[in-house]
Amino acid sequence: DLGVRLAYDLAPNKQNAFIVDSPCTDEYDPLSRYSGLPELPRVSRFHVLNQKASARLYCREHGLNYEDINLVVVHMGGGTSVAAHKKGRLVDGNNGLDGDGPFSTDRTGGLPVGGLIDMCYSGKYTHAEMRRKIKGQGGLMAYVHDTDVKTIEAKALAGDEDCKNALDAMIYQTAQEIGKKAVTLKGDVNAIILTGGIAYNPNTEKYLKEYLGFIAPITVYPGEDELLALCQGALRVMTGEEKPMAY
Repeated sequence: DLGVRLAYDLAPNKQNAFIVDSPCTDEYDPLSRYSGLPELPRVSRFHVLNQKASARLYCREHGLNYEDINLVVVHMGGGTSVAAHKKGRLVDGNNGLDGDGPFSTDRTGGLPVGGLIDMCYSGKYTHAEMRRKIKGQGGLMAYVHDTDVKTIEAKALAGDEDCKNALDAMIYQTAQEIGKKAVTLKGDVNAIILTGGIAYNPNTEKYLKEYLGFIAPITVYPGEDELLALCQGALRVMTGEEKPMAY
């Protein structure tokens, strides 16, 4: 959010301050906003920049038009976001920042609601402490007190059952979320794209293929190159490939 103000202040011509694929980009379909409570609508907030950059990279490499195909893109890092890309629009995705979707290295993802309410009103935790449990002390950190997937996997291979089970559960939940987004696209999925830091782990693709190979081919772009993605987004506008939207 601060980037918006920085771009505006730095731009010599205030009409040429470009923000590219910000985390709060909202292209949701109407049905994606329903949560079960009108007071708590689902909101679009996740790794949009790397999501879209990976999708466009896949299209360039395969001679495809992003606006013509359907993809499920999975960013796996400190938080995990899984989004359905329907012909160039992010029509649904999980808010990994705020307790939605699969658990990750230090975030809980979705939790049993009744139990969470009881924890909040138990008197044992402050509001800030509960927020910290959901983001920072959840996920792998909560189960095995570590967030380094490479280290945790090495311990698992050495016989640590806690590490093995926690990793297996994280992959299991991630695969389930990908399956949900494939349903969002009614099974019409050209490819599943894995990206983010955890995608560097060679076994991640292997394990996810066991769950998801029947849905679509899986492509891996490990890490993230968000500075390049920002530059490419501005260039698309400057070269006329894309029209900017005014805010």
